Amino acid sequence: LRHRLAVASAVAAVASAGWLYLRHQKEQQQRARRLRHLRELSLGQGDFELRDTSGTPRRKADLLGRWVLLYFGFTHCPDVCPEELQKLSRAVELLERDPALPPVQPVFVTVDPERDDEAALARYLRDFHPRLLGLTGTPEQVREAAAKFRVYVSAGPRDADGDYVVDHSVLTFLLDPDGILRDCYGRSRTAEELARSVRAHMDTYEAL
Repeated sequence: LRHRLAVASAVAAVASAGWLYLRHQKEQQQRARRLRHLRELSLGQGDFELRDTSGTPRRKADLLGRWVLLYFGFTHCPDVCPEELQKLSRAVELLERDPALPPVQPVFVTVDPERDDEAALARYLRDFHPRLLGLTGTPEQVREAAAKFRVYVSAGPRDADGDYVVDHSVLTFLLDPDGILRDCYGRSRTAEELARSVRAHMDTYEAL
């Protein structure tokens, strides 16, 4: 009887181990399919070519290997863009408090290249996170970059002084080290919520 029980227990253990192995394999395959799907459908998947505040050409490919929080806006924005950049900067600072976490690169892409040249961006970004990377380019380059992220951009009419506002999508995008869009955040999200979300994505991240 004891022998039969031992054999039955051994068989059950083997069956259980086999089931766990198959389950693990299935989960890995599902995760791989999901990541391939994200790569195929991800917003912002295409590359772009812009310039930083020193005039150095920058591509999306240059950001690979780092987590990125990216926001499209313009320096003449009266309130929304400053608020969003303050929030983005605060979220990065919260994440920097944990030295075990990989660094996050904050990025600001202008949607108003006519007024936001390298010098204007450099002056404007001094008020935010010291590592905030500002990017500009020709109107065509900026339009292409915005389109890659499906960001809506529309310049309004000019006033008597030639001034105008630019209507645009208010979203902050999170890219993982593979350049895949992992999340996007609207105005209602707080800096603390952004930081928690980024940390959660870091905890579950598996490189492609």
